[in-house]
Amino acid sequence: MPDRVSPFTLEQIGTSAVRFPSGAPIPTITDVSADPYARTRISKDAQVEGLLFWPQEKKTYPSLVLLHEKWGLNAQIKDLANRLACEGYTVIVPNLYGRQGGMVTANEEVAMELMSRMNETLLLQDISSCCEFLNTRDHVKRNVHGVIGFGIGGSLAIRLACQRKRLRGAVAFYGRMLSPPTVLKDLYCPVLYHQAGVDDWVPVEEVEQLRQAAKEYGKQVEIRTYDGLPHAFCNETRKDVYRPEAARKAWEATLAFLGDCFKADQ
Repeated sequence: MPDRVSPFTLEQIGTSAVRFPSGAPIPTITDVSADPYARTRISKDAQVEGLLFWPQEKKTYPSLVLLHEKWGLNAQIKDLANRLACEGYTVIVPNLYGRQGGMVTANEEVAMELMSRMNETLLLQDISSCCEFLNTRDHVKRNVHGVIGFGIGGSLAIRLACQRKRLRGAVAFYGRMLSPPTVLKDLYCPVLYHQAGVDDWVPVEEVEQLRQAAKEYGKQVEIRTYDGLPHAFCNETRKDVYRPEAARKAWEATLAFLGDCFKADQ
């Protein structure tokens, strides 16, 4: 995806590792400062670990939870987080494999095994806790969140959009659909879905189910189909499937969609 003129440059983006409880109250900066043992106490709660990216100009920003593909929290997803931060968002990237040791892999067999061991219920708790963590940051607009995911992360993005009421928007790149489709009656925010025309992971029938369910339940779902393109066509590290022109168009459509979702919060 070629560079575009963004509000911020990479030099203006701050990055830090984050760790906080899943499904439990998130300590604020004030809480941690007032408790001398906060940084050394071992929590009994499961912990979410990830990375945070934000523009360092002193103001408040809408935020995004970015969900990685089956490969884990690798350099490619970090690059995407930086790109989104350059557009004026605070971005948190949870390690979806944190409960499995936080692995990153380039091996297909290992990635499929990691993905098969994911516990969706616990992951959705972790992802929802990311939104609560963002609410404790002084550079984040409270409860002004969106979610964007790729592959398995795209599947989870749609699922979160059917669960978290205070979500502004969700973007899914070639994620699998929800089962059963009736859960879409609880969709709380607009969704943009990027469909690979020749996807060996997401059956065409599943995307059609999304289309029909959105129509049946009166939900705002936009499906953009990229004819003849394979799964993961936006992943520039996979030269066998990467399609730069389509990736550029998908990225621009995503930024326009997010801009509309957050328009009332600017």
